[in-house]
Amino acid sequence: MVPPISHLPVSHPVGINRVSAGKRSSSSGPSQASQRVYRLVDQQGLPHPVLDDLYDSLDSAWAEAQAWWSHEWGVTSGPVGIGVEVSTSSGSWRTLRHPGS
Repeated sequence: MVPPISHLPVSHPVGINRVSAGKRSSSSGPSQASQRVYRLVDQQGLPHPVLDDLYDSLDSAWAEAQAWWSHEWGVTSGPVGIGVEVSTSSGSWRTLRHPGS
């Protein structure tokens, strides 16, 4: 069983490439159709309540998810209850990594 996700703030590890949130909501699609952005989702497939941000690569999104999970639960291996989605050219989201995988 995966522990519930905490709603505590998180400090971001150095080197994480986050997309500037600026004037854009983190749950909306990219501003340019050709730009791919990534977001983290919770176990229900909704934008993660703490890590609700946009990332410029799958690696940077997943690194932040793993760092947060390890900090919250002290677990460095095994399933992580966070998923990753990528934006599509039509403005929707496609799941790349399901929570718990």
